[in-house]
Amino acid sequence: MERELVVSGVGGQGIQLLAKTLALAATREGRYAMLAADYGGEMRGGPSKAAVVVGDAPLQALPILPSAWSAIFAHHRFAEGVQDRLRPGGIVVANTPLVDPSGFRPDLRVFAVDAMTAAKAVEAPQASGFVLLGAYNALTRMVEPAALVAAMEELLPPYRRQHAESNARAIAAGAATVEVSA
Repeated sequence: MERELVVSGVGGQGIQLLAKTLALAATREGRYAMLAADYGGEMRGGPSKAAVVVGDAPLQALPILPSAWSAIFAHHRFAEGVQDRLRPGGIVVANTPLVDPSGFRPDLRVFAVDAMTAAKAVEAPQASGFVLLGAYNALTRMVEPAALVAAMEELLPPYRRQHAESNARAIAAGAATVEVSA
């Protein structure tokens, strides 16, 4: 089985890091993953998109996705076209209030997550991207939560290591924002 994720937002929201974290966590669990990054030259405020494909066998889908199973919308800017690529029944994590959950097609499963409020509540105000990733992973059960934390810790550059604990709290807070049926 292959699952595709498209992440859309603006530079500075952690789009690329959350996508890399998911891909690395999947490979550390023995799964196959591919990642594609698409971002502008700006450090902050420009377009930032990423695609991750995770599978149990060698992958057939390239991470340049004409259609996808799921998406995380971190910001409404630069999100054009992403919804159109989602297959019916697709999972959407929408970062409210920056993304209006009522603006999605009725055939999608949309989950509203106020990532900034959740991040601030766990004293991780710059980790809203990890809140979104935690919520997404709780909904999809793509990888074990501990694998996300370990991958995030591995990917943090030395000058950001002091944020590992707060990022881990943000991942857990994101998982707590969505109701998951067993």
